Amino acid sequence: MKVVNSLKVLALCVFTISCKSKKAEDPQIKPNIVVIYLDDLGYGDLSCYGATELSTPNIDALANEGVKFTNGYATSATCTPSRYGLLTGVYPWRNKDAKILPGTAPLLIGTEQQTLATMLKKEGYQTAVVGKWHLGLGTGIVDWNKKVTPGPNQVGFEYSYVMAATQDRVPTVYIDNGFVDGLDQNDPIEINYAKNFEGQPTGKDNPELLRMKWHHGHNSSIINGIPRIGYMKGGESAKWVDEDMADHFLKKAQTYVKEHKEKPFFLYYAMQQPHVPRTPHQRFVGATKLGPRGDVIAEADWAVGEFMKTLKEEGVLDNTLVIFSSDNGPVLNDGYFDDAVEKLGNHKPSGPLRGGKYSLYEAGVRVPFITYWKGKIQPTTSDALVCQVDVLNSISALVGSDASAKDSQNLLATFLGETKSGRENLVIEATTRTAFRKGDWLLIPPYKGKAVLPEVNIEIGNSDVFQLYNLKDDVGQQNNLAASKPVLLQELIKSFEAIRGMDYKNVEAVELK
Repeated sequence: MKVVNSLKVLALCVFTISCKSKKAEDPQIKPNIVVIYLDDLGYGDLSCYGATELSTPNIDALANEGVKFTNGYATSATCTPSRYGLLTGVYPWRNKDAKILPGTAPLLIGTEQQTLATMLKKEGYQTAVVGKWHLGLGTGIVDWNKKVTPGPNQVGFEYSYVMAATQDRVPTVYIDNGFVDGLDQNDPIEINYAKNFEGQPTGKDNPELLRMKWHHGHNSSIINGIPRIGYMKGGESAKWVDEDMADHFLKKAQTYVKEHKEKPFFLYYAMQQPHVPRTPHQRFVGATKLGPRGDVIAEADWAVGEFMKTLKEEGVLDNTLVIFSSDNGPVLNDGYFDDAVEKLGNHKPSGPLRGGKYSLYEAGVRVPFITYWKGKIQPTTSDALVCQVDVLNSISALVGSDASAKDSQNLLATFLGETKSGRENLVIEATTRTAFRKGDWLLIPPYKGKAVLPEVNIEIGNSDVFQLYNLKDDVGQQNNLAASKPVLLQELIKSFEAIRGMDYKNVEAVELK
């Protein structure tokens, strides 16, 4: 009898092990997908991309064990358009409303429009966004004291925990699945971007109340001693604590993984660093010699490391594709005096690139871009031309969907490091102006306006003449070859206009608020 029982136990063990082995190797088990998206992080802001004045060991680990792209692009040199391109697979210049949005802007993505989240949801994925949204909420007239809709939940995200716009804009509250988190209905929120509320102090009129001084634009309502863009009244119990934001979003992202690990999930983890106002937690104050901007990058690196630990501890790391990038290039003084300029030292946020945020030059749109999948992706550095707009079609191919988007390309093999071939061309955008990359060449059409934005001291690409650069030989864009390459210039103009159309000359003046 004992022998029979032993044989039964042995058979059960073999069956269990066999099933587990089959499950691990079953190609029908879809991977989790995580997009970690930073805000205003420059090409040269990470030690894995050449930074020497600060260290980012956790992000470096992703690069050193995954694919580090040297020609990875956002679709735009500013935040809202880039986020639109990432989630929809459509160039933001195709949508005239895809600009830097105020906190009261309506939802930019149509509720019937395909997004990365809606595509994955149809494939059985759980979907979530945690962090910065900045793609508009509601229909343009928002009552923050009721459910705010439409929003992320209406464009594919089953779970949504976001800030409404940016850290420097009102309302300074978190939105939990459409509702302001922690709101006391007896202290309703009022928001106005044109006119202050009677009796409310402002950064412009009450400098004595500030712990962070404004440089340009950020001189309206004062929240936590920091002047913001726009006016806010009420909602005291719901207002965030700036220094706790990184921890707060990290905990939400970790909790989501822990509670949804049993089925495939898509998590869009959109971090706020190093966007202004730069408010590192006390643990990270002084972590670098670069002041608050360097410190929040160190804080972000820590958060990435903690999040990756969670994936490992919850047993899902080996079956999770992680895509890491930034919405646009760097800026130092973006509205506050926070020593970003004074303590820069030898750090080069743009690395070898020219320009920065708001710019058509490379530093505006060429950003850190890393793909990581433990055990699936072999470590490599790739010079392939890739763009965030390609994420949708590539992930679609990964999960077996037939969905596709207008401007997205299936670069799955490139993202997985199986090939170093990428796009042939790319249209980039910066504050309604567009440029064209094809192969090693970048074409910037003539645009009127200031060559340098004085408020932020960044060259933005405006010129009276066409600009043509060979990025392979001249990554810093110092030699304009348009005059010496007339045939090539005309070929590129023709290719650009075939995609962009002739209305690329109709642009809006750059306005910083």
